[in-house]
Amino acid sequence: MSHLEQLQHWITEQHVDAAYISDPTDINYFTGFYSEPEERVLALFVFPDAAPFLFTPALSVEAVKKAGWTGDVYGYLDQEDPFALIAAHIKERSRTNHAWAIEKDVLPFGRYEAIQREFPDAVFPADASRFIEQLKLIKSPAEIALMEAAGREADECFRVGFDALRTGITEQGVVAEINYAMMKQGVMHMSFDTIVQAGVNAADPHGEPTAAQVAPNELVLFDLGTNHQGYMSDASRTVAYGEPTAKQKEIFDVCLEAQLTAMDAVKPGLTAAELDKIARDIITKAGYGEYFIHRLGHGIGTSTHEFPSIMAGNEMVLQPGMCFSIEPGIYIPGVAGVRIEDCVHVTETGGVPFTHTDKQLQVIPVRG
Repeated sequence: MSHLEQLQHWITEQHVDAAYISDPTDINYFTGFYSEPEERVLALFVFPDAAPFLFTPALSVEAVKKAGWTGDVYGYLDQEDPFALIAAHIKERSRTNHAWAIEKDVLPFGRYEAIQREFPDAVFPADASRFIEQLKLIKSPAEIALMEAAGREADECFRVGFDALRTGITEQGVVAEINYAMMKQGVMHMSFDTIVQAGVNAADPHGEPTAAQVAPNELVLFDLGTNHQGYMSDASRTVAYGEPTAKQKEIFDVCLEAQLTAMDAVKPGLTAAELDKIARDIITKAGYGEYFIHRLGHGIGTSTHEFPSIMAGNEMVLQPGMCFSIEPGIYIPGVAGVRIEDCVHVTETGGVPFTHTDKQLQVIPVRG
């Protein structure tokens, strides 16, 4: 059963008249078409007993057909009222339009109001967000194969990034070399903005690359991934540019032990909370617990961050086919930051990583 057929089956079970899917990533998941419409309206409408349709800006109609969508697609011009047109198409398909399923996590309130304007009696009893996160939770072999390909691309990004390190190059310059090299290889979309942070900058776990120059004898953190046919990779490595100090090496070794131990612990039956605790206890025991300030991991698939969270309090049991990151980090302001990350898929016997770049502390020779 296709993803779209599963959605149709679900809305039948929910006794709703229509499902309005608005998130571009979810639309791609069900249709094979991805576009970021910005302020324009892109929507998928699905019915229990009628054919679904895609509604797009007129300028995207041909792209939808090229993407392989064989159902109806309707376009609209900028000067037209999209929701008046949507209402007309829905009424052609369904005589009852009272109960709706919507993605409650992402539907803008203005568009929620627009639906109510066209269908004053509409109610919204079903949350498609919760259904979709469960549907995406277990990846098929075909999906895992695409994520393995994205992982290989991420490994190539690391190779290019490590080779780009030299005295005086900026963090932004390293990012530019990675992105350019991947584009020349046909990888046109990263899964998120590539992150390179050198020295004390890496102590900001949500920092961005800056014009700061790479200098000898500091750690450099890389966090990156690619988008391979709609499926993402996400991985982090921390390397030393020149010989690390004893403190830098200590922080790195603790983080690496936590990451490797958690990777080895992955298996069906373990809970997300238990996996988080395995890594966190190692960092806490070493005296750095206060500097590990985020969850151990997040789900990955058609988005870099999706359900579930690998964190304290989450008693979800790991199952074969789940895909998520394992990324302990230690961030000491004014000193250094280290994060080591792989995303894995759970098998019957353990966890298999999508990325394979060496995680031992690599010392990049000073050059430039």
